[in-house]
Amino acid sequence: MRTAARSRFITVRQTADRPYPPPMTAPSYPPKPVRGDRIAVISPSSGLPGLLPLPHELGLKRLREEFGLVPVEYPATRRMGSTPRERADDIHAAFADPTVKAVIASIGGEDQITVLPLLDRELIRANPKPFFGYSDNTNLHAFLWNTGIVSYHGGTVMVEFGRPGAMASISADSLRAALFTSGEYELKPAPRWGDVSRDWADPATFESEPETRPGYGWSWVNADRVVEGRSWGGCLEIVSWLLMADREISRDLAVYDGGVLFLETSEDMPSGEEVFIILRNMGERGLLRRFPALLMGRARTWSFERPNSPEEGARYAAEQRESVLRALKIYAPDTMAVFDVDLGHTDPQVVIPYGGVVRVDGPARRITVTY
Repeated sequence: MRTAARSRFITVRQTADRPYPPPMTAPSYPPKPVRGDRIAVISPSSGLPGLLPLPHELGLKRLREEFGLVPVEYPATRRMGSTPRERADDIHAAFADPTVKAVIASIGGEDQITVLPLLDRELIRANPKPFFGYSDNTNLHAFLWNTGIVSYHGGTVMVEFGRPGAMASISADSLRAALFTSGEYELKPAPRWGDVSRDWADPATFESEPETRPGYGWSWVNADRVVEGRSWGGCLEIVSWLLMADREISRDLAVYDGGVLFLETSEDMPSGEEVFIILRNMGERGLLRRFPALLMGRARTWSFERPNSPEEGARYAAEQRESVLRALKIYAPDTMAVFDVDLGHTDPQVVIPYGGVVRVDGPARRITVTY
């Protein structure tokens, strides 16, 4: 997760007697950019590009040269310590500019939740655009879901576009489809994957691709049905913060009925017991049983703070899976679950449309998203 003039826009704040509203209608897909279009690059959470420019510059270069887009940065994009108001101003400016056709986060962070009360929902609703990001950007995804706009969980400038050596082919293919197309896209298990990082401050890091290991496919539970619905979820830790702050979680839980829940954990690597407790509390609120299908992202098993061996990482991932299954057994025993989907904090990464249509076909062992 850690990873202009003063605003002239209206400030929208949540109060105890005025919770955030549910969407007026089901989320709709915003228009897509085409090659040659301008796209906004913003830092709604951390201004890490200012401290570590190498992956950011590489990501911008690939956006220009490999995707044919024109990235446009904003005042807080490279500013560490920017205020929530400054970041809200950048979000407003990016969505309000008619020449900007999509918005991409530079990276995640840990305090985007403080930006949410400052956002002008009506301005953003009137100027819908595809938004890409994950991790702490789950905050903005949930906001857009409630605003009636489909967004895209995945693809930050510094991580996926700025990957050392080359972009992962699965990531690049998924990002191209999500950016430029509007049809169905079938997800496939990665033949190889990795989650060990190297020092972004060292130029030598970018001379070769990260190390990967053989993939082992997805794992299915209750895979005896087909579920098709609109997706909701994101980074599990951020979802828990939204629940604690009572932000962007609809009071009318029926809006989630029949949807596809997708969750993943960050490099903070919460313990299995922490994962269970979050899911338990979602279950106590009545959320888990609303979703007949769950896509669980491949667990991130390594960080600079916890450089696990492959064996230690495998134990951590197994512990997380058992915690998820324990919560589902109690609160949503009939939910179909798919584990180790390549979404979120893993490499390679596929993009999940947040609020878009996802089809989970258990008998055929297929997952199809609509971008």
